[in-house]
Amino acid sequence: MFKGREVIRQYIRFYGWVQAVGFRWRAMQAAEHYGATGWVRNEYDDSVSMEIQGTQKQIDDVIAALERGRYIRIDRMEVKSLTVDPEERGFRVKYH
Repeated sequence: MFKGREVIRQYIRFYGWVQAVGFRWRAMQAAEHYGATGWVRNEYDDSVSMEIQGTQKQIDDVIAALERGRYIRIDRMEVKSLTVDPEERGFRVKYH
C-alpha cells in the first residue's frame, strides 16, 4: 500500500464548518483515493476527529481534497503524531 515510503500516523481535530457538510464522506473517499488508512468521526463540540495513516504526501492530499470540498470550511486543525498501526487496512467512518 505504501511501497517503501515512510508511513506516519496523525490524529487531526478539525474546527470550522465541518459537520453536516459531507466532511466524513469526503474524507473517506479522499483517503481511499490516495491510499491512506484510518478513521473519521464527528465530535459533540461540532468538530471532527480523524486518525489518518500514510505518507506525508498522502495525508496532505487528503487534507487538500477536504479543503476543496463544497461547503466545507476548515478554520483550524490540531495535529498530533501517533504510533503507526501496521495492521490497519482501509479507512472508515466511526460513530459514537
